[in-house]
Amino acid sequence: MRASLGLTLVTLLGLAPAAALAQGSDHMHAGNPAVSWGPAPPFFPRGARFAVLQGDPSQNGVYTVRLEMPAGYVLKPHYHPTDEHVTVISGTFTVGMGDSVDTRHMQMLRAGGFITAPAQAHHYARTVGRTVVQVHGMGPFSITYVNAADDPRTQTGTK
Repeated sequence: MRASLGLTLVTLLGLAPAAALAQGSDHMHAGNPAVSWGPAPPFFPRGARFAVLQGDPSQNGVYTVRLEMPAGYVLKPHYHPTDEHVTVISGTFTVGMGDSVDTRHMQMLRAGGFITAPAQAHHYARTVGRTVVQVHGMGPFSITYVNAADDPRTQTGTK
């Protein structure tokens, strides 16, 4: 995988809560521990579930969402106008860079793995088993498929 993807394996996740506490309780924001899942928006292929944890991804500002995907779920090559920060919550998420899916050059991320896809960087992903990822960034979130025919919104018989 290219270094430009900014691949970082997060091994110090336990430090984030301590840093938040050090700032004082007026800076902490705790969400509802029960995640409210629903169908994924139509720009994702069928079969995924989606939950908004923070903000409104369709608006300007910080957002945090989770995406739950079944085994073998594929996100075809696409890009975003802003940086996309992805943490694997459970399962295995494989990611690659480029305009076509090349399974030989995908990076495997397991629970706790973290990756940043820079704005406009063409990338793709596939799950190995049921996988949940958490995505955060600055909205508005949007996705553009490299090949317009891969966009689920343009396919008949889907969503």
